Amino acid sequence: MSALDGEAKRKLREMNAGELLEAIDLQDEILSISLTFEERVRLVVDDAYSSFMHSKVDGLIRRAGLRYPNADLRRIDLLDERGLNRQTLTQLGTCSFVTRQQNVVFQGFTGSGKSYLGCAIAKRACEHRIRAHYVRMPDLEEAWVAAQDAPGGAGKFLRKYAAFTLLVIDEWLLDKPTESMRTMLLELMERRYGETSTVFCTQYQQKDWHQRLGAGVHADAIMDRIIHNTTWVDTGTYNMREQTALATA
Repeated sequence: MSALDGEAKRKLREMNAGELLEAIDLQDEILSISLTFEERVRLVVDDAYSSFMHSKVDGLIRRAGLRYPNADLRRIDLLDERGLNRQTLTQLGTCSFVTRQQNVVFQGFTGSGKSYLGCAIAKRACEHRIRAHYVRMPDLEEAWVAAQDAPGGAGKFLRKYAAFTLLVIDEWLLDKPTESMRTMLLELMERRYGETSTVFCTQYQQKDWHQRLGAGVHADAIMDRIIHNTTWVDTGTYNMREQTALATA
């Protein structure tokens, strides 16, 4: 495929076809000289599409706001020592639970790797071109308080967090939510129920949730929209922060 002139390149850039232009520029004339025109076009399109999808995935990961952007389910250490089930993690890595609008709970002691696992799942979702977002519950509450001070802010807040196909809420129930926060959580879980998937990273076992949520009707309703369609993963008591610190000492 002969080199494009400046005008043709300008038109491609104007059409936001930068990946296609780059693929054309990078095509090796010597290696592709024996190919037909159609075969060369197909190779250029394949290369451009690969670059486009790579850029799209990078953008999804960047916008997801991951606490650990390099988290990787394939590099989970000490599975046996931590009591983690490799088959369960492999299944979660397929993101089929998102397709089924199911939830995931990572529950375990401080330092047991809950946040890392939540970020690793969100990153896998991004690699599957699924719109994901990570947020700590204290930050979610802060954003909710700020939203209520702006005209229409509460509605915009709920629409934003209901729209993520996968939402990871870290430090779930670390602090007992206020009445306003419980009302928001009920509305948010109602909007997400049966439509999207949520990952909860928490120190608290399911039996403690009701009391942490205020032990009232809001607690009943919030839990009812979470617990019936959820994979529960116990991350155990093994402190990975301590293990990492010892390994690097």
